[in-house]
Amino acid sequence: MLKKKYQFVTIGGTTRDFMFYDRQAKFLYTPEDVMRQRSLCFEYGSKIAVEETYITYGGGASNAAVNFALQGLKTAAIVSLGDDENGQGIINNFKSHGVDIRLIQKSAKKMTGFSFILTAGKEREHVIFAHRGANNNLHTSLASLKKFKTKWFYVTSLSCTAWRKALDNIFAVGSLVSWNPGALQLSAGAVGLKKYLERTNILALNEDEAMELVISIRKNKKVANSRLANIKFLLKELHNLGPNIVLVTRGRKGASAYDGEKYYTQKILDPKRNILDTTGVGDSFNSTFTAALDKYDGDIEKAMFAAVKNAASLTKKVGAQEGLIKVL
Repeated sequence: MLKKKYQFVTIGGTTRDFMFYDRQAKFLYTPEDVMRQRSLCFEYGSKIAVEETYITYGGGASNAAVNFALQGLKTAAIVSLGDDENGQGIINNFKSHGVDIRLIQKSAKKMTGFSFILTAGKEREHVIFAHRGANNNLHTSLASLKKFKTKWFYVTSLSCTAWRKALDNIFAVGSLVSWNPGALQLSAGAVGLKKYLERTNILALNEDEAMELVISIRKNKKVANSRLANIKFLLKELHNLGPNIVLVTRGRKGASAYDGEKYYTQKILDPKRNILDTTGVGDSFNSTFTAALDKYDGDIEKAMFAAVKNAASLTKKVGAQEGLIKVL
């Protein structure tokens, strides 16, 4: 029997998202702490009145899969769901967007992952409280990955305890890999991730994650904050770890990339635009960049512009998927 062929298979987390909007939050600025320059604060012991609530879908692998399918690409998702209402909702959401559900895993003993997302402030920034649930049971074997063919694996945060084995299997298949590591992976540091980074085609991080990984490099343990704030320094240090292309999203400062020869910068399209929600912007940018890089034969500038168009559209609607548009 012929193997099923895909252009993209996403691997990682998926969640049902419960979103709250609030105007009482205060921002605490601590620029001296380069890893935590802004915090969201509430009065201790207070009751917070929630202004608006929404129930949406999210998770890195889920957001990317929906985006790839929207771009007209043959896509499947390897995610783990509980046998519950939220899990069925995620399956129905995939079906409605044209994502192949045949690679989905189910865990009878775990509930589907969910997130509480608090959005606050005029910039509509957010904090996510995530319960991984069935995401922790995600598993891969080399045999299962070889049952289909895909040009790209798009790998997001892996919360399963056997995440190293999962990465070993993913990289052993021989497909191209775009990787957005999660907190558990980043905690392993540059040494723990180096063998994977050396085989990564696109490494995608936000600026805080980039700093965290660069600091984990032994020679950078005591590097000055001013040095860490230099995006070219971050990009070069990350590229030296092995990936072909490094992409770093930087919030309202846009995004930057480096391929070992040239630095690239993409500004946000309209700095004064009204932002409704920033949830999923990184997933939108990173997955669009990957798809566009493939479509445009490695043209980084075209890929970054396509990515910023999609990310800009996403911020005009609530949730990590509702505002996605076809840009390819």
